[in-house]
Amino acid sequence: KKSFSSGLTAMEKKLAEYKCNTNEAIQLKLVRFPEDLEDENTTFNPEYSHQVFGDDEVAFGYKGLKILLYYIAGNLSTLFRIEYVSKVNEKFDCVEADDVESKIREIIPPGFCTNTDDFVSLLEKEVNFKPFGMLLHTYSVHNEEAGEDITYQIYKADMTCPGFREYHERLQTFLMWFIETASFIDVDDERWNYFLVFEKYNKDGATLFATVGYMTVYNYYVYPDKTRPRVSQMLILPPFQGEGHGAQLLETVHRYYMSSPTVLDITAEDPSENYVKLRDFVLVKLCQDLLCFSPGKLMQGFSQEMVIEAQQKLKINKQHTRRVYEILRLRATDMGDAEQSRSYRLDVKRRLIGPYKKKQRELAKMRRCLRPEELTNQLNQIDINMQHEQLEESFQQLVSDYRRVLERLAQA
Repeated sequence: KKSFSSGLTAMEKKLAEYKCNTNEAIQLKLVRFPEDLEDENTTFNPEYSHQVFGDDEVAFGYKGLKILLYYIAGNLSTLFRIEYVSKVNEKFDCVEADDVESKIREIIPPGFCTNTDDFVSLLEKEVNFKPFGMLLHTYSVHNEEAGEDITYQIYKADMTCPGFREYHERLQTFLMWFIETASFIDVDDERWNYFLVFEKYNKDGATLFATVGYMTVYNYYVYPDKTRPRVSQMLILPPFQGEGHGAQLLETVHRYYMSSPTVLDITAEDPSENYVKLRDFVLVKLCQDLLCFSPGKLMQGFSQEMVIEAQQKLKINKQHTRRVYEILRLRATDMGDAEQSRSYRLDVKRRLIGPYKKKQRELAKMRRCLRPEELTNQLNQIDINMQHEQLEESFQQLVSDYRRVLERLAQA
């Protein structure tokens, strides 16, 4: 018996060696020069691979698995290769290696290269790649490493631009690796708008363009003759993150819709925490000079005037305007002054308590139709003291988020 069980663990150990973490195995690159292929510094890895490889983010059956997904920096032509040191074979009774290739093929469009030479010869044609659509905004960012200013441009594209449909198919594969609940959109629906960020760079005396990131926005119809654009996906590719491109992109998109009389306001679908922080910064930056947000008016509390002005001039909806008001009021408040800080705290908590109040109202309704013993059960779940603690915690968290926005604003 004993030898059997130790034999089993040896087998298990052996099999365990053939498990690879897919977030480490997948190696992504945005290639500008042939030497980038060999340069480890240009490699980056996914944050997520569960949508392709399951919740464990594991591929079984290989030792030293590498899944290479290299993209040409501009038009994103793709090289896809799988490398490994060894693979399980039939000697491991009834154990089969995962079909990694077909899993990747499901999300990347056909027409990719499988060998490096083909890929490098495509790289030489990259000089012909130009951004799609209409130029909306140009800006520059000082790069310490290069010791110079780098120029970026934001374009608005649509499916009528030649080659854009195929390019977008390649671009959206990045969503799988960097957005936790990504999904591909229906590009045949004409209500989608696409906004793209490119970097201009030089190669052998020519100006080329590299893909930095993008945003998709869906135009919802609002009766009778308006639309409400809703931000669906936004991704700045990892090599460019933390350089302010997200803020540039969101502000440019806001400005684009601001000029349209038929747009009501802009919303977002299921925004991540990072997106909310970004949006706070951009909207406060846009709003801070509006008359309705002057310090005197901020101290009088949130007003209908703010809602109307932010919506009409900047296409900001009521909920977001309220956050902008709270952030700007924090800036205008002397939190060291007991009276001012108390007044601010009460004002924000009054908003935060809304959902609790709603719960109380629902309870009052239940009271009328529940038997007493059921009711005590329900009531116990909502302990008043706990509410106050939670409220205080939410408030403190909010103030620290708001302070970060104000710090970033002060540096902008």
